[in-house]
Amino acid sequence: MSSINTNASAMSALSTLRQINSSLESTQSRISTGLKVESGKDNAAYFQISETMKGDSSVYASINEGLTLTKNSVATARLGAETINDLGQQFLDKVAFAQGATGGQAEIENDLNELVKQMKTTLQQSTFNGDDMLAAGAAAGTAASVAAANGALTSAGDSGGAAPVARNVVTGITRAGGTYATTSITVDTYDVQKQVANFEAIATGFAANADAATGEAFLAGVLASTEGVAGAVTDIATKLGQSEKSLENQQEFLSSVVDNIDAGVGSMIDANMEEEAARLQALQVQQQLATQSLSIANQAPQNILSLFR
Repeated sequence: MSSINTNASAMSALSTLRQINSSLESTQSRISTGLKVESGKDNAAYFQISETMKGDSSVYASINEGLTLTKNSVATARLGAETINDLGQQFLDKVAFAQGATGGQAEIENDLNELVKQMKTTLQQSTFNGDDMLAAGAAAGTAASVAAANGALTSAGDSGGAAPVARNVVTGITRAGGTYATTSITVDTYDVQKQVANFEAIATGFAANADAATGEAFLAGVLASTEGVAGAVTDIATKLGQSEKSLENQQEFLSSVVDNIDAGVGSMIDANMEEEAARLQALQVQQQLATQSLSIANQAPQNILSLFR
């Protein structure tokens, strides 16, 4: 039955065209944004999970950036400690040379004092962004001294230096339900300044004590004292290197975690561009056909006029 009031064919064609246009709009949005889940209306579960994971990824990335600052501080301290360690070895070599020397103690003392000056300069320059990891507890204790009789060193602290001052460095996060917690590792700072003071105490008055009647005993004792101080600096440089490596390993791990999280988020919300491109072409063809179908359906009422001619 033909009717001029209700055009069922046109209504059906229009409904089809609307559906196609809606699908076309969604496809174009996916292509323009690269996302198949842009909001909660697209896929509520995926949207919620992806937003949570993106938050975790951002936190891990920020922690990684913070670790870079800490690692740079440790690396600077390690470089300073290694430089002082090299100078300390030269210091030890000169003290060892003095054991068999029959003179020239004053010249050796001058060399020792120059090495101490270089140590102090290195110590002052071994900071990163104002962070000094080689002066832990440096203000405490009394001045170091060396016994004139036997070269025994009275350090400003223990022979191995003041106890390291531990820093807790945040390395990541954990989540239990909706509660965050942080993970951390310990990075120690050391009192290399005290070890430099010990070197200085050994250098001070070296010639006078070495040339005295007890010079042989002094030289033997001061050699042992120097070996102890040099060994302490070597130990500090080694431990700083270990801390730096631990931070590097943690940064590599965090980078991998961030990459995995981002890949997981992408698999949930990213659009497959090959599929979307194919779907776009198909929908464009369907849109053209639906438009033609609607045009034909709209001409049907005009055919009724021919019945009255």
